Amino acid sequence: MDTMTAIYVAMLLPLLAMAGNMAFSELKNVRDTFTLLCAMATFGCILIVLSNVGNGITEPVSAFTVFKGIDIAFNVEPLGLMFALIGSGLWILTHVYGVGYMRGNNESHHARFFACFCIAISSVIGIAFASNMFTLFLFYEILTVSTYPLVAHKGTPESIRGARTYLAILIGTSIALQLTAIIWTFVLTGTLDFTQGGILEGHVTGWIVPVLLGLYAFGIGKAALMPFHKWLPAAMVAPTPVSALLHAVAVVKAGVFTMLKVGIYIFGIDFLAQTNASEWLMWLAAYSIIAASVVAMFQDNLKKRLAYSTISQLSYITLGMALATSMGALGGGMHIAMHAMGKITLFMCAGAIYVKYHKTEISQMTGLGRAMPITFGAFLIGSLSIIGLPPLGGSWPKFLLMTASVDTGHLIIIGVLMLSSLLNVAYLLPVVGRAFFLPAPEGTPTKFAEAPLLCWLPPAITAIGCIVLFFYAGSIQTFLAPIVSVSP
Repeated sequence: MDTMTAIYVAMLLPLLAMAGNMAFSELKNVRDTFTLLCAMATFGCILIVLSNVGNGITEPVSAFTVFKGIDIAFNVEPLGLMFALIGSGLWILTHVYGVGYMRGNNESHHARFFACFCIAISSVIGIAFASNMFTLFLFYEILTVSTYPLVAHKGTPESIRGARTYLAILIGTSIALQLTAIIWTFVLTGTLDFTQGGILEGHVTGWIVPVLLGLYAFGIGKAALMPFHKWLPAAMVAPTPVSALLHAVAVVKAGVFTMLKVGIYIFGIDFLAQTNASEWLMWLAAYSIIAASVVAMFQDNLKKRLAYSTISQLSYITLGMALATSMGALGGGMHIAMHAMGKITLFMCAGAIYVKYHKTEISQMTGLGRAMPITFGAFLIGSLSIIGLPPLGGSWPKFLLMTASVDTGHLIIIGVLMLSSLLNVAYLLPVVGRAFFLPAPEGTPTKFAEAPLLCWLPPAITAIGCIVLFFYAGSIQTFLAPIVSVSP
């Protein structure tokens, strides 16, 4: 199969799965098996693209011309291909987990739930292979709209309020800020194509550069940069498979992926360094890293604690772009993969706890590790990866970001990253310590009694993935190197 055919098929297969969910809505085993097969086939298509292209960069191919200079077009480059591999690969595990969660928790409207999930995955593939800002924006908005019903899935007043906050912030920032930035960019340059080294140099100078960057940074609401971050904790009312989708597979990763694409291919790393236009963004990202971590420490609800953790961790990627060095961009790109594997592990563990014992508050989980050693063991591994301890994958992006901070002379940023790791310890490890080492209150189960297999097996696999990624970090760095035209 040629590369463009594989890309188109990878976008269409999730839509086929969506149709299958609706057609087989009453045949749950057929429906869920069909979706799983489509997920595996989608990942297979992305592997074909990887086999055909490797870490090369292909020329854009237009699927449809909107008007002169604006096309819906696609191409392959390493950052997008890595994002597509993450999205399609984790879709397989997330679907398996979702089936276990939805059935184990007796959730309703399964067909609608998985149909919207499929549309979201299709849009992720479109975002990953978009060759210009117009195409990316189109699929970015489809992703927002398709995930709204997932956030509102339970239909309770709380979930409806959370979904409205989710939609209002993401649509509001996109239309008011990001779309303005896109139109302004097109007026200035006559193109929206993602180009090595950026497209703005020679077309814009002075105060316009940081202002335009600000419109993009705040307009990419999915990156959850403060103060446009409140949609993320609000969306935690959704079923846990949705939280896993939001935090690891699709939404927030689409945000920081877009942030990196804008920094690398619209502005250009060298142009940002020459103009110092991203200096303010670097400090805002540093503030978001610390502030969100502090807030996380005081959340008793496990999913909300993890949500604020995500806000902090996403800002690592924004920080990598804002440092305006090749090493920073590579560190940010690598963190997309490392954080995805670690955070999906944590959220799936939270869901497994809820399915089995209906506990959502950390204070309720004292002594529960004795009954769920696999779940809490996976949570420990995911936590250590988020903290950044070897031999877990999350240690490498922090190392690259620290190296970039030394290169740019921003030694305070090293302190920020070190303090962040200590705060990660403070809000993640007590969950495990309480579960394993504190005396179990009366009535707490102490004999082995894990959640159903489909709820504990996926996080166990992704926890192993956190370890495996540590040993392949060099390969990931080499794979991403062409985005900044350097060899690691």
